Amino acid sequence: MTNTQQAEGEQNGFIMPVLLFTITLIVTMMAFVASLSLTTYNLATREAYKVNAQLAADAGLDVGIHEFNLDNAWVGTNSSDPNWSGVGDEINLLNTSNLRTTYETEILPGASEDRRIIAVVARSYSPATSTTPKITRRYEIDLQSVTAGYGPSSVVSGVGGLVLNNNAKITGGDVVVNGTIALGNNAQIGLSSTSTENAVNVRVSHINCPNPPDSTYPRICGWGENGEPISVGNNSKIYADVRATNQTNGASMFNPGLIPDQTFPPIILPDYDRQAHKDAVAAERAPSHTDISCGSNGTKTWPGNVKITGNVNLGNNCTVTLSGNVWITGNLAFGNNAKMKIPNSAGTSPPVIMVDGSNGVSFGNNSAIQANNVNTGAYVIAYWSADSSCSPECVNVTGVNLANSQNVVKINLSNNGSAPGSILYARWSRVRISNNGAVGALAGQSIELGNNAVVNFTSSLPDSDNMVVTWVKRGYMRVFE
Repeated sequence: MTNTQQAEGEQNGFIMPVLLFTITLIVTMMAFVASLSLTTYNLATREAYKVNAQLAADAGLDVGIHEFNLDNAWVGTNSSDPNWSGVGDEINLLNTSNLRTTYETEILPGASEDRRIIAVVARSYSPATSTTPKITRRYEIDLQSVTAGYGPSSVVSGVGGLVLNNNAKITGGDVVVNGTIALGNNAQIGLSSTSTENAVNVRVSHINCPNPPDSTYPRICGWGENGEPISVGNNSKIYADVRATNQTNGASMFNPGLIPDQTFPPIILPDYDRQAHKDAVAAERAPSHTDISCGSNGTKTWPGNVKITGNVNLGNNCTVTLSGNVWITGNLAFGNNAKMKIPNSAGTSPPVIMVDGSNGVSFGNNSAIQANNVNTGAYVIAYWSADSSCSPECVNVTGVNLANSQNVVKINLSNNGSAPGSILYARWSRVRISNNGAVGALAGQSIELGNNAVVNFTSSLPDSDNMVVTWVKRGYMRVFE
């Protein structure tokens, strides 16, 4: 063998092991990459199943909250099994050839009467025809009833509705209206800083038809009749849970805003036993009587259960302390800085002032009804109506007489007058608040807040109820098996 042949043989013997090693390495790397790719694909696919199961669970919980708020008797998607365990009536959320996701829900008892639990089981199936889920997820939401339902209201208006003029604001207290709500420019109901869980409630029945009024007035407006019940001016906002008959436009309503497709039945305005009040009269006085008359800078304590026959004019800086209920057959006018005081001995029972005169109740500059040490004010009721055949004794006013009564102001709080803790009620007419300050509660066939009035309501109307329970989410957790 020549030296050249020997060198070529040695070279070939060296290349062969290198080649075999290289091929083995490449095959190993390809196998590793293929395995890694398969593992990555499997992980990615499983994550997709998890995400879709999560989305199905969230959808089931959202549907559960919605359905339970619409009907508190709703028990979930599976109502046939009292021992529901997460296997039953599945609702398809997504159904394609490669993937199907489902959810099922149930309402469970909570820790107390105002608590409930929504349980959901969500699943991802692949292929869609499979009966064995790839992923199963279980969650529970803790619900609590808040604000609405059995809570009283601070603003209750009849068929004349609620009017907020430019820049007027209502800060706090549920608002219940039989007629309509009209917000001027920059007007506002509720607070933007209030959470959804603690939002006030706005309820509107749209019972102010026909227009113009006739003997059938008032009746509930039909769909598209007489417009929508809530109108909102430029830059105006409502921060509340809003439910209104025939209302489809939810613009400028937040926290949570307009709940669509709602019908709110008309309410009966607060009742008061006028006859019992009259029967309880223990003393009858003329406005000029020494027990009643209060001139400028005067001080008087009126007897309880007193009937005052005529018009009462409180002088400037006069202070009257109420010992009990009052019936005024005429009008009540507060002079500048005049005050009515509720004694601490009244506790939480407000004295009632019935006013029958055609001018009603008017507050002068800086006049006030001063609440006692537990924030109890007076309950002031103006009884005048346009029905001359029965006013002020009318039990019911309807038709044109009601239409002619509802926008006539019979309680007028203006010029820095205040009535914290007090209830002002124009039974057949309008209450007008023209300045900032605190008022306990307002009721009337119509209610008006003047330009720039910002009113904080501190009390509620007797027997008022917006009749709706709102259930909101308190907690959210995954349930592991």
